[in-house]
Amino acid sequence: MTVPAVPYEELARQLSGIGAVRRDLARALPADCPPGPASVLTVLDRHGEMRMGRLTELLAVDISVTSRHVAHVAERGWIDRETDPADARCRILRLTPAGRLLLAELAARYTAALEGALADWPAADVDVLSTLLARLRRSFGPPSADGPTTADR
Repeated sequence: MTVPAVPYEELARQLSGIGAVRRDLARALPADCPPGPASVLTVLDRHGEMRMGRLTELLAVDISVTSRHVAHVAERGWIDRETDPADARCRILRLTPAGRLLLAELAARYTAALEGALADWPAADVDVLSTLLARLRRSFGPPSADGPTTADR
């Protein structure tokens, strides 16, 4: 049995509005760590050290965009770029203790922003939303780098 297109049309409309939610949540980030660089930190936290090519794949952006974000976080001491022992032409990217500390701050800011925006929601509704969003993400394939914190709330 197929589901009529109308529920999917409404879902598409609702999902298109998620961009506004993401922009509002991005306002919770510190000025020196906008969403792109925050995503670099998040990916390195989730997947561990890696080369720039792998990071670019996980971020699903152009290598030039990844390079700008990596330069931004490296200049601030949030990641290290070390020569890859297997290939001296490549660099291995890894979080520094300062990067891990910043990620904890980002997660706290995001959580506080969500708590503020959803303060009038029953806890059960927040749980249901989290469960359904996780299910939706699984339906679209493996996890990616979407989001600037380690928490997918």
